[in-house]
Amino acid sequence: MKKIILFLTFMACWACQSESKKIQFSGVEIDKVIQEMTEMMIHDVSNPPLAMRFFSYACLAGYQVMTEADSSLNAFQYKFNGYPTFTKDKPKEAPEFTAMLAMMEVAQKMQPSGNRMKEFEARYIDSCRKIGLSDQVIETSTQKAQAVAKGILAYAKADGYNKLSNFPKYTPKKTAGSWYSTPPGYFPAVEPYFYRIRSFSLDTNKIEEIPAPAPYSESNSSTFYALSKAVYKANKSEENLKIAAFWDCNPFALNDQGHLLIGMKKISPGAHWMGIAGIASAKKQVKFGESLAIRTALATSLMDAFWLCWREKYHSHRIRPETAIRKLIDPTWKPFLQTPPFPEYPSGHSTVSTTAAIVLTHFFGSNFAYTDTVEKRYGIDDRSFTSFESAAEEASISRFYGGIHYMDGIEAGQTQGRILGKHFLTLMQHEN
Repeated sequence: MKKIILFLTFMACWACQSESKKIQFSGVEIDKVIQEMTEMMIHDVSNPPLAMRFFSYACLAGYQVMTEADSSLNAFQYKFNGYPTFTKDKPKEAPEFTAMLAMMEVAQKMQPSGNRMKEFEARYIDSCRKIGLSDQVIETSTQKAQAVAKGILAYAKADGYNKLSNFPKYTPKKTAGSWYSTPPGYFPAVEPYFYRIRSFSLDTNKIEEIPAPAPYSESNSSTFYALSKAVYKANKSEENLKIAAFWDCNPFALNDQGHLLIGMKKISPGAHWMGIAGIASAKKQVKFGESLAIRTALATSLMDAFWLCWREKYHSHRIRPETAIRKLIDPTWKPFLQTPPFPEYPSGHSTVSTTAAIVLTHFFGSNFAYTDTVEKRYGIDDRSFTSFESAAEEASISRFYGGIHYMDGIEAGQTQGRILGKHFLTLMQHEN
């Protein structure tokens, strides 16, 4: 009888081991959730800072699972402001599968079109079952994923975003040189109080500030007038316009067709960089745990980049080139890109892209060449880059080519991105 029991025990252990070996989860799996989240954000017209908030908490849920399962991973999330404690109940089987489920659980609870993610999750579980994942592993993984998601969702709720609607409606300043909404949509200001929520890594008493923007002036001998004239006279070569279109990433863009304004399918700048991280991870064949570490570091650092950028945008309230140029230079002028609905200074693309380049360079190296195919599904041609830094430089200058930012706003955004990126890497490199 003892021999039979031992034999059955051996067979059970062998079955578990063979199942674990048979089902391999690569970092490419993470792209499935990221891409589905991106499609949901396009559907919901999620604004750029809010989109990054969604990515951040979803990635945190998955990474929390992985850092509990693999002690070799850098659990940098525990250094975040107000980060909760977890039981650290290590997943017994398929931690990668559990991490995926945790990401989906958070995404479906936070995003407006969450039912779509719920359906996606059901299909994903079914696909894993078909390739051999047992019902027992699925059940225990689901329970663990839901427990972690519950903790992350509570952490998300505590950041204060749900209280922003209690603030008074943003009213554009009446002073000369202040921002107000632009055509064709004349959208109200986006997330004027985003900087009031809890950031992940920033101490508001220790933030290095960027220089103030050049003051508004209608004198044709002023610095501001020269900045405006430079946008007006910017080289509209075919290549420059192609660069502007490639990095547009404006979810509020509208196609003006007679009496109709039709929304165009575009992702946010943060979603674009999350896609780039997926391309780089696949090229380098990064393992699942490290790949999720990269996505989590990128998502959370970019949310802090938006926090910092939006803090200054709604401090300076600076007028956009479209408005200034029409008043000071040419009343018929239109920018190549549609102006996003928030103040100009600093450039959000410059802040976010520079931060992303610093974080991704940390993981992949300074001369990591890749081809960006993120928006190919939306009809945007590929572009190749020799490094993340060169991509960030192009993303930054694209806003000048597109006619929606002054050069000092772009340069200030790059400075702000370098400040945030270096700060975030310092936080990651400190011992837990």
